[in-house]
Amino acid sequence: MSFCFNFDVPAQTTNPEGVDGSELQNRKKDNAAKSTEGNTKPAEPVKEAKEHPPLSDPEFALMDAVAETVTIGTLPPLHFLNETVFERTASEREDREEILSRTAEQRSDLISGVYEGGLKVWECTYDLLELIEKDGETFGGKAVLDLGCGAGLLGILALKRGARQVHFQDYNSTVIEQLTVPNVILNCQEDDEGDSEDDKEGRSKGKIQEEDGRKMKAKGTQEVKDGNPPPKKRAIDLSQQPLLAKCRFFSGDWSTFLALVKKEDPQPKYDIIFTSETIYNTAYYPALHETLHMLLAPRGLVYLATKSHYFGVGGGLHLFEAFVEQRGIFSLDHLWDGEEGLQRHVVVLRFKTAKDT
Repeated sequence: MSFCFNFDVPAQTTNPEGVDGSELQNRKKDNAAKSTEGNTKPAEPVKEAKEHPPLSDPEFALMDAVAETVTIGTLPPLHFLNETVFERTASEREDREEILSRTAEQRSDLISGVYEGGLKVWECTYDLLELIEKDGETFGGKAVLDLGCGAGLLGILALKRGARQVHFQDYNSTVIEQLTVPNVILNCQEDDEGDSEDDKEGRSKGKIQEEDGRKMKAKGTQEVKDGNPPPKKRAIDLSQQPLLAKCRFFSGDWSTFLALVKKEDPQPKYDIIFTSETIYNTAYYPALHETLHMLLAPRGLVYLATKSHYFGVGGGLHLFEAFVEQRGIFSLDHLWDGEEGLQRHVVVLRFKTAKDT
């Protein structure tokens, strides 16, 4: 099933004659700041945040689950529900928000204010995973927030690499209950436990997927497309899995999520905040920026993976950079910039120090 964004594509702007590059760039930043300040949220009401308790019946959550595995370099294997199977079985899943049916009907990966794309693993998530592998981050003893987590691969990696606690947040409760939590459960086991011989053989061989010149090992997708589902993942005894005790799960709008966790004593502060492909809509920038400002630890880091521009939606890195610069709270540095195709980036935000001002 193919999906697309249901938005009109804005007209392209051109460089006026007689305007040099630096002046044009300044104009773009000024316009970006004005456009984000003047933007309004979608007509849909703000989605109240709530915490989702651990599943009372984890075996039911993984019943008939078909998983695939991605491995990048030296990173531990990350297991997650196969997207194709998830789409095919959407009608059988509990969905009080009705986002599964609405996305299928509208053939869209995003319905602003209703469904914010959490059922799909977006490309920039893999960019950030590759950067983590290259830098050798282990997350030992750190508090981590996976903001706009979707499938939760970034938070799951931190969990498997020694994080003290990992909190997962997504806009939609259906995403948290039907995708994020089951994915965490899939990974709350030793990689070789609970796997059939076919599982082990499939993971060792892998399926090489080419994406923008990068190679990743995965299994599951091609077999499903060919009509041969990979072996089903067996549920595990979560009482024997201490990793799950380090996790908390939240859904809701960023502003209501922030209000919810600020009520806690002590209020959570995170050493690392991951957020991938979350700056596509400029209307969300104020809530996102405030959430990062209030929840990042003093010496913490925000890792943001994103595209330069999201056609048809309007946001992107250049607009967000201008917004961050205008607010004056964070410094922003580029860690990786992809030059091929639709440009993708990984940047890091940290609180400004006296020498930055």
